[in-house]
Amino acid sequence: MTVETQLQLRVQRVRDESVILDSDLAALYGVSTKRFNEAFKRNSRRFPRDFAFQLTAEEFAALRSQIATSNAGRGGRRYLPWVFTEHGAVMAASILNSERAVAMSTYVVRAFVRLRREMLSSTTLEIRLTRIEKDLLTQNAALRALHQKIMPLLLPEVDEPRHGRKLGFHRGNR
Repeated sequence: MTVETQLQLRVQRVRDESVILDSDLAALYGVSTKRFNEAFKRNSRRFPRDFAFQLTAEEFAALRSQIATSNAGRGGRRYLPWVFTEHGAVMAASILNSERAVAMSTYVVRAFVRLRREMLSSTTLEIRLTRIEKDLLTQNAALRALHQKIMPLLLPEVDEPRHGRKLGFHRGNR
């Protein structure tokens, strides 16, 4: 599995943003999570809210159920994690200032770009399917109306019984 594919698996959706956990970025850039967060906090003015934000307890619990992270009290995290958007992940590479961080930032950007493309294509597909469904419903209603108008024309007419003599040659007709 390529680094880019591994990264794509680590990217999560939180608050309608594609983000990656601080611990995943730290591992990618070859530093401990503690050192990564120290560098992040020293340079916090470089990270506006659309670059990085701290998860709430509920968000972290939801992510924990989706990914394998250890529980607090068993050697797990003591603080709620920070998550980084695409821009924040690239900015993090610049504050670490190591060769590995610079090299890995390109993988991070590519992973986010690929995910964005996949999301756009699925959104586009969803829009197209919605339009098709709407068209089918409209056509279905039109076909039903047409069917109701045509059916009486296709049914044979029922003749009213006539009183009197039958037409044609019959034994009883004299």
